[in-house]
Amino acid sequence: QVQLRESGGGLVQEGGSLGLSCTASGGIFSASAMGWYRQAPGKQRDMVATIFSSGNTNYADAVKGRFTISRDNAKNTVYLQMNNLKPEDTAVYYCKRDYRFNAYWGQGTQVTVSS
Repeated sequence: QVQLRESGGGLVQEGGSLGLSCTASGGIFSASAMGWYRQAPGKQRDMVATIFSSGNTNYADAVKGRFTISRDNAKNTVYLQMNNLKPEDTAVYYCKRDYRFNAYWGQGTQVTVSS
């Protein structure tokens, strides 16, 4: 059974930093594309960053240069380091795993950036 467990998040002031972690169980982690998405109240869920099994990454324009996605296949974990946070980064952040033509989601973790 594929499961995702997120940690991190919380409240931070504008300009601060936070780190998120997502640990996966089940299946072959190294073969999975992993991503972080976010959803603000009243808005759709949008891709923030993705890291593929090759290690290649992709970022939303809004976070380029501020956020970094990485993975540790030995720990079955994907990370999102968020620097220079802005109030518009406030959202629930979700971890996503693409594996064998299926998509799996974490439960989400709240990130709130105060101005």
